[in-house]
Amino acid sequence: MRHLTIIWNWGLRLIVYVFLAPVLLHALVWSAHGWPASWRDADWSSAGILASPAQVQEATVRIYSARTGGWKGIFATHSWIVVKRTGASHYDRYDVVGWGNPVRKNAYQADGKWYGNTPDLTFATDGPNAEMLIPKVEAAIAAYRWSRRGDYAIWPGPNSNTFVATVLAKVPELDVRLPPTAIGRDFPADGNWTGRTPSGGFRLTAGGYAGVVAGPEEGLELNFLGLVTGVDFLKPAIKIPGFGRLGL
Repeated sequence: MRHLTIIWNWGLRLIVYVFLAPVLLHALVWSAHGWPASWRDADWSSAGILASPAQVQEATVRIYSARTGGWKGIFATHSWIVVKRTGASHYDRYDVVGWGNPVRKNAYQADGKWYGNTPDLTFATDGPNAEMLIPKVEAAIAAYRWSRRGDYAIWPGPNSNTFVATVLAKVPELDVRLPPTAIGRDFPADGNWTGRTPSGGFRLTAGGYAGVVAGPEEGLELNFLGLVTGVDFLKPAIKIPGFGRLGL
């Protein structure tokens, strides 16, 4: 019994100091940043980070992630996919949202702000490599299993980040990991609580509520209620709940 008490106490300390304390600190930072009163008041315009499609003839693949709206921005980001085929006159953007039919095409500008928050570039490739990847990306999007009305769940998933993470798993050539603030990326899209990561690592998850991930691209991560702490070794960085990935 004494040993169980010690384990319980250390477990509580881990949760409080490693997961909850950083989120509370980031809440102070995010509160100072401020946010729109509602989605109607938010800025959804282009962030100006993508070149005009008329100026870009080569194929393009982009993955973006931006802080979500309101208090959710304290700890979570929203991710989406952008593609453009060679010579195309426009970009195609794919998101998952929480109302109506989840999977949306071109509902927002390709590089649009999300609730007024400028997106960060998560992945980029152009030219022949992008042209090769686009059919695979679009096939993975078409096969996404939670594409019907009512399938979306904000937490622990399947949500917008589950959608992009599922495409990444289906197209390992994309070779990127969503940021640790992309809550829902670790929801088990294949229904299995154990499995391999796209980079050849290992994952263990309790239905997206808690888990462990280890691999070349992922480093070592602990997940609790969607919050991620961990360390990258190949690209040295630490991952702090609320703050995300801080490169060294």
